[in-house]
Amino acid sequence: MKVRAIITGVTGMVGEGVLHECLMHPDVEAVLVITRKSIGLKHSKLTEIVHSNFFDISSLEASLKNYNACFFCLGVTSVGKKEEEYYHLTYDLTTHVAATLSKVNADLTFCYVSGVGTDSSEKGTSMWARVKGRTENELINIFSARAFMFRPGYIQPTKGLKNTNKVYYLFSWLYPLWKTLFSKYACTLKDIGLAMINTVTKGYDKQVLEVKDIIALAAKSS
Repeated sequence: MKVRAIITGVTGMVGEGVLHECLMHPDVEAVLVITRKSIGLKHSKLTEIVHSNFFDISSLEASLKNYNACFFCLGVTSVGKKEEEYYHLTYDLTTHVAATLSKVNADLTFCYVSGVGTDSSEKGTSMWARVKGRTENELINIFSARAFMFRPGYIQPTKGLKNTNKVYYLFSWLYPLWKTLFSKYACTLKDIGLAMINTVTKGYDKQVLEVKDIIALAAKSS
């Protein structure tokens, strides 16, 4: 199976890294990025749509057809935000995009970047974890077995990419140590990209992917 992927969040570290893996991967034949500002990248596989309002992508429906995957890497930090604002920017935005894509692509696989500690019960004390949990649950409701929730912890960046947070470069040299001491919480950005591609081509027996699952699924590429 060839992958035709829609990617969001490509101006961020994770989205850029996933895009990088997709453009290099032989199983990916086409990539559509939806972004608020142009990324200025040219590639034979790549199509770009600049769209400012992710709360309403209904006008793009004709351009979203004939894709079999969405790698949703768009997200915001909860720091400094009240629950209502974070809920709107996380749950409302993500589920609108998901519902629209499900409408135009019946067999689409949806991969969502969540995070370690996400609360599937939606009842915990951590605001961001509850909101992420509800978002995950609704995505699984929309896409059933074709929804995959990615819960990375520390992500080792891919060298040479421009959107990597500077904090990651400060600590990236410690990755071998963290990988040894905290293996449940550390993976590479390449692992995430490859694992997303493999959800489409190879599938996986879990829908909520913790770090060990991300690494195992990525390894299926070798």
